[in-house]
Amino acid sequence: MTSAEIRQQFLDFFASKGHQIVPSAPIVVKNDPTLLFTNAGMNQFKDYFLGNKTPESKRVADTQKCLRVSGKHNDLEEVGVDTYHHTMFEMLGNWSFGDYFKKEAIAWSWELLTEVYKLDKDRLYVTVFEGDEKEGLPRDEEAYQEWKKVIAENRILLGNKKDNFWEMGDTGPCGPCTEIHVDCRTDEERKKVDGKTLVNNDHPQVIEIWNNVFMQFNRLKDGSLALLPAQHVDTGMGFERLVRVIQGKQSNYDTDVFTGTIAAIEKITQKKYDYSNSKEAVAFRVLSDHIRAIAFTIADGQLPSNNGAGYVIRRILRRAARYYYSYLDYKQPLLFQLMPLLAKQFENVFPELTQQLDFVSKVVKEEEDAFLRTLDKGLKRIDDIIATSGKQIEGKAAFELFDTFGFPIDLTRLIADENNLHVDESGFEVEMQQQKNRSRAAGTIDTEDWVVLIATGLNEFVGYDSLEIKTKVVKYRKVKARGKEAYQLVLEATPFYAESGGQVGDAGTFDFDGEIIQVIDTKKENNLIIHFTESLPVNIQSHVLAKVDTLKRHSTEVHHSATHLLHAALRKVLGTHVAQKGSLVTDEQLRFDFSHFAKLTDEEIVQIETIVNEKIRANIPVHLKEMHKDEAIASGAMALFGEKYGDTVRVVIMDPKYSIELCGGTHVGSTGELGFFKIKHEAAVAAGVRRIEAVSGKPAEKLIAEQFDQIRIIRETLKGPKEISKAVDSLVSDNTELRKRIESLEAKQLIAIKNELLQKKETINGISFIGAIVEVSNADNLKKLCFELKNDLTNYVVVLAAAIDGKAQVAVLLDEAVSTAKNLEAPKIIKEQIAGLIKGGGGGQKTLATAGGTDASNLQQAIEKVKALLT
Repeated sequence: MTSAEIRQQFLDFFASKGHQIVPSAPIVVKNDPTLLFTNAGMNQFKDYFLGNKTPESKRVADTQKCLRVSGKHNDLEEVGVDTYHHTMFEMLGNWSFGDYFKKEAIAWSWELLTEVYKLDKDRLYVTVFEGDEKEGLPRDEEAYQEWKKVIAENRILLGNKKDNFWEMGDTGPCGPCTEIHVDCRTDEERKKVDGKTLVNNDHPQVIEIWNNVFMQFNRLKDGSLALLPAQHVDTGMGFERLVRVIQGKQSNYDTDVFTGTIAAIEKITQKKYDYSNSKEAVAFRVLSDHIRAIAFTIADGQLPSNNGAGYVIRRILRRAARYYYSYLDYKQPLLFQLMPLLAKQFENVFPELTQQLDFVSKVVKEEEDAFLRTLDKGLKRIDDIIATSGKQIEGKAAFELFDTFGFPIDLTRLIADENNLHVDESGFEVEMQQQKNRSRAAGTIDTEDWVVLIATGLNEFVGYDSLEIKTKVVKYRKVKARGKEAYQLVLEATPFYAESGGQVGDAGTFDFDGEIIQVIDTKKENNLIIHFTESLPVNIQSHVLAKVDTLKRHSTEVHHSATHLLHAALRKVLGTHVAQKGSLVTDEQLRFDFSHFAKLTDEEIVQIETIVNEKIRANIPVHLKEMHKDEAIASGAMALFGEKYGDTVRVVIMDPKYSIELCGGTHVGSTGELGFFKIKHEAAVAAGVRRIEAVSGKPAEKLIAEQFDQIRIIRETLKGPKEISKAVDSLVSDNTELRKRIESLEAKQLIAIKNELLQKKETINGISFIGAIVEVSNADNLKKLCFELKNDLTNYVVVLAAAIDGKAQVAVLLDEAVSTAKNLEAPKIIKEQIAGLIKGGGGGQKTLATAGGTDASNLQQAIEKVKALLT
C-alpha cells in the first residue's frame, strides 16, 4: 500500500463515520502568541476547545502539516540521526467537539488499524491513564473498560501523568489520553523480550502510532483543574510512522514518503545512501526531511529571516546546507533542485507548493547561495581563531562560529581536532544558555487567568458598520511583560478592529459611566478579540461605551484600500507572478512585500504610481460582499497563500476588472477618499521578495510638503539657481575634484612621514623597532603607513599611534619571523598592553592589528609598553 493510499484510507474511513474532511491549516501560525508554527493537529481547532468559536461540524478529520523544531517540542538535533524524528510531519487526526467521546473514539481507532490497515493485533499495546493522587485524579476507568472489549487485558498498560495526561500548555484544556503502540521487532526478538516492557521506553522499534486525547478539564493559572462544559476528543496519528508500520520498514526514511527524495539526492551528489549511521547517511536523511519543512513553510508565507519564525526556517535550511557541504562534499546549492519532485509528490494533498514552485525554488536557491558564501567566511574566521588560540578554542569563539556563521559545535570540534586543539564545550554551552535566557526574558509574558463576568457572553465584531456602541465586558485578565502591568478586556460586542491581515488594531476609549479608559491596541488571540488597556475601571460590570478613534481608523482604511490598488497595479506593470508576501497597514503609511526578482526601475515606479492615482481620481466605489469561498475564487478574487479561510469569505471589489481580493480588513467607501498616492521607498527584503513603502491621504500631502520644503532649502543654499539639478551636479563634481587633491596630498604626506620614521628606527636585541605618535587624518592612514614601512624593513616591530578627533587610534605591525621567535601576536598585544591604556579595544590578524579608544592621553605610554616586550 502506498503512502498516498494510506492517507486517503484514513480520510475515507472517518468520512464514513460522519466526519467533515477539512484541509490542513497553514503550517505558519497567526493570531496565536503561544505558537510560531502548527505543532499539532489540534492547533487549528483551539478556538473550539476554548469555547471562542462554534464549529460548523461537530465531527472533523484531516491531515495537518506540523513543524516541531523550537520550544517544548524541540526535535531538531535528533532529526536524521535517528529513524523517526522529523521537522515537518503530517498528523492524521479525528475530532469530536462535544459529540462522541471515549467509546466511539476507541472502537473506531481499533477498527481502522486492525480491519482496514490489517495490523497484527498481537503486535499492538494500549496505554491508559493510571490516575494521579496529587491531582486528585482517578484511573481512566471508562477508557480501560472500552479497551477490554477489543484487546486482551494484559495488553492494556497503565501510564503515568507524563505519558498519559495531555495538556495544551501551562493553562487551558487538558485531559487523560490513551495511546496505541506497535511492536515492529522481529518474531525472534519478540520471543526474547516481552513487548509491553518496552512501551514508552524509547525503543526505536516499539513505538506509539496513535494518541487519543479526551479533553475533560481546563487547567487554571493556579494549577487547579476545572471541568470543561463540553467533552471533546482530539486524536493524532503520525503519518510517517504509520506508513513505516504498514509498509513493514525499520525506518521512516525507508518508506515511499522519503525514498524518492533520497534517490534524487543520490543522483545529484553521485553518492550512495547506505542506511547506516555514518555522517554521510545522516546527511541523506537530514536533507530528505528538512526540504519538506523549508518548502512548505515558505509556500505558506514564511520567508527565511533573522528573527522569529523566519529564523527557525533559516536555521533548518542552513543545517541542511552544512550537511551536504561537509558530508556529501557538494559545494553548490542543492535543496532548490529537489523542489519539483517534492511538489509533484504532494500536489493532491498540499497543492500550495505546486502553485508557487518557481517562487519557492528561487527563494531557497538564494538562501543557499548566501549561506555557502557565509560558510566560506566562517572557515576563514576559524583559521583566524586557531591562529590566536592557545591549546583550545574558547567557548565564546565557538559560540560566535555557531551564532554568526552557522557552524555546529561538531564541525568546530572536527576542525579543532585537525589542528590539535580542544574546544571549550562547557563554555560554549554557557554562552548558548545565556542566549536562550535572553530570548526567553525578552518574550516572556505572564498572563493571569481570565476573570469571567458573563459566562455565556458573545465576542462579536460590529466595526464594519459601527464605530461606537454600548456593550458589556465579558471577561478580563491582568498581564505582565517586561515588568509592566496591563489589562486585556473582551467585550460582548466590539467596534474595535483587531490586528490581522496586516492591518493594525484600533485604538480608542471605553467610557464606563463617565470614567474614561484608553484602549491602546486591539489584537486577536486565536479567535478572541482582545482590547489592551493600562488600567481597569472602578465598576467593570457596568455598561461601557466603546468608541473607536475615528481619525486613526479612517487613515488606516485609506492605506488599506491603497494597498489593494497598489497590488493590482504591480501585477499590471510587472506581471501576474506578483503575489503578496507580507503587509503592514497603519494610519501613517503602508508597507507591501511582494514576489519579484528584480529592483523596480524609476520608470516602473512612475507607471505604478500613475495607475493608482488614476484609480483614485476615478472615485471608484469600494464594494464589500460576503460569499462562498469557491464562488469568490471563481469570480477572480485573489487569496493569500498561508491564510486560513472559512467557507464564507469577505470580498473587497474596486472595479471587478481591476481589483478583487479576499480581505477581512476595513476600507474606505470609494477610492476618491485616498486623495493621492506616493511611493516613498522600494528595496529587497528577502530572496525574491521586494518591499514598497508608500503613503496616501494626509500622510501623502505631508510627504509632498516636506519634499518641496527640502527643495526650497537647497535652492536657497545654492543661491537660487534656475536649474537645481545642474547646480548640484556642479557641486558634486567640484567636491570630487577637491577630494582627489586631498588624497594626493595625503599620499605625499604619508611618504614624508614614512621617511621620517625610518630615520627614527631603533635596534633592540636584533629587532628593528619603530614607535611614534604621528599626525594623520584617519585610522586607515595608520594602516597605510604600516604597509609602507613594511616594504623597507626586516625583522621588525612597528607601533604607530594618533589622536584623531580627540580619540586614540593605534596600529601594531609585526614581522612573521619576530612573531614566531618572540611568540608575539598583534591582537594579543592590543588586548593585553594597549586596550586598557586607551580605554578601548580592537583586533586583527596575527601580524597586524588596530585599536581605537576614548583616551588619547596615554599613547606614548602604550608605545613604551610594546617596546618593553623586546628587551
